[in-house]
Amino acid sequence: MATPIETGERPGKIDARPVPHPWRWVIVAIIAVLIAMMISSFVTNDRWDWSFVPKVMKFNPVLEGLIKGTVAVTIGAMIIGVVGGITLAIMRLSENPLLKGVAFVYTWFFRAIPRLVFLVMLGTGAGYLYPKLDLGVPFGQQIASWFGLSSDLTIGSINVNSLSTGIWVGIIGLGLSEAAYMAEIARAGIMSVDKGQSEAAQAIGMSPGKTMRRVVLPQAMRVIVPPTGNETISMVKDTSLLVAVPISMELWFQISQVSNNTGRIMGAYMAGFFWYLIVCTVLMIGQYFLERHYGRGFGSTSERSALKAKMLGITGAGRGGIH
Repeated sequence: MATPIETGERPGKIDARPVPHPWRWVIVAIIAVLIAMMISSFVTNDRWDWSFVPKVMKFNPVLEGLIKGTVAVTIGAMIIGVVGGITLAIMRLSENPLLKGVAFVYTWFFRAIPRLVFLVMLGTGAGYLYPKLDLGVPFGQQIASWFGLSSDLTIGSINVNSLSTGIWVGIIGLGLSEAAYMAEIARAGIMSVDKGQSEAAQAIGMSPGKTMRRVVLPQAMRVIVPPTGNETISMVKDTSLLVAVPISMELWFQISQVSNNTGRIMGAYMAGFFWYLIVCTVLMIGQYFLERHYGRGFGSTSERSALKAKMLGITGAGRGGIH
């Protein structure tokens, strides 16, 4: 008996049925029950103190701690981290063994030390070891005494005690630590760019620095942006570590103060949770648009369709081509 394909006839309608997945409905039911239990707890448990949450979020000390201690420190630390990280990455990839060794030791040290420990040492140990830091020629007093000079060759001095209790110690400490992580991210992004790109740029007369700025880094951004966005979001949360310095002008420190002074713990804590959620959500949205901008032309739907068409041999078939 001839088949429909052999006779040229169209096959009949196929009665296809999806494969049943009964366990999916069981899992959906369990998740729905858990969500209902959570919502019931939020609504019926008065200890959540929801009415107090918006009041705490609008307190002036809380808003000031959010802007100065969370947002400003995040921006400052990430600027130091990104600039320092790119510099360290270039040093790691250079052919100079001294630059490569310095960059390796820096990344090794700061990746091995917890940020909380480093901030404590920077906030308390720096002021204890060097209450006043003189700037000038090393061993200036000894050199001045040897040559009978009246000056000790000191240009100026920094009061480390006052600096170690301000917001700058948080920016510097978190920024130095972040530079070690950004160095590895930037190094991976630079290495992802084909070496032929650099060779082509240098062949037309571009200097190594200009090649890095105009050719390599723009292409490496596709790889650098996603982990950098994650590091920025993590930095927002790491600003809560500034209470160890201690720095009072910080969001979670102010939230804790409200909690201790009023005794309304959960209402104050939930206000802090919501502020962190809001800030991190805004950053996630920004990261999405940045990734879409720098990822243009890589793995797009149109490219995949064109590649598939070429593989099937139907590119340029037009109206009389294969259908």
